[in-house]
Amino acid sequence: MALKLPRTIRLDPSDTFVYSRAAEPGEWAVSGTFLFFGIDPETLAGKKRQAFRAGFLGIESFGWSTLVVVTEVKAEERAAAVERLAEQLVEHCGAPDLDTARPAAEEEIAFAQSLCDHPPNTLLALHRASEQTGIREAFRTLRPKVGRLDMATAFNVVEIDEENDRMEGVDIRALAGRHT
Repeated sequence: MALKLPRTIRLDPSDTFVYSRAAEPGEWAVSGTFLFFGIDPETLAGKKRQAFRAGFLGIESFGWSTLVVVTEVKAEERAAAVERLAEQLVEHCGAPDLDTARPAAEEEIAFAQSLCDHPPNTLLALHRASEQTGIREAFRTLRPKVGRLDMATAFNVVEIDEENDRMEGVDIRALAGRHT
């Protein structure tokens, strides 16, 4: 069975406008929710709020990406992703050293890998919300029908109810069929 991880993808330049730091296309990615632990999401505004709501974290740049794509990965690449994330946890998150950071990085990469139980080239989108019990993540998939993805399919499907901070019954797979 092939190993797969999410990789950042940019179908248009919008990530460079909506996030304070956009991930570069092609980076290995994790959900990045750990960066929001201990923060009241209600205090977030603008680009930080957008990162909370919909961003995957690119592990090379520590920037955000709205979409990731399921990509096959070699064991060596996966190990390098764990190591790079551990380095970032030391640099950006206060982990005392690599030996302490590696298990956390491994756990994040393993979770990211668990999201990739889909064919290669499947797009993944994420929506985070704050609830009384903590942060809730919801993941959606979008698969191209004819081997390519139409940008309109990916970016004209999600409406967010700003007052209630939730997505209203969006089924990306069903919507993808409408645009082909």
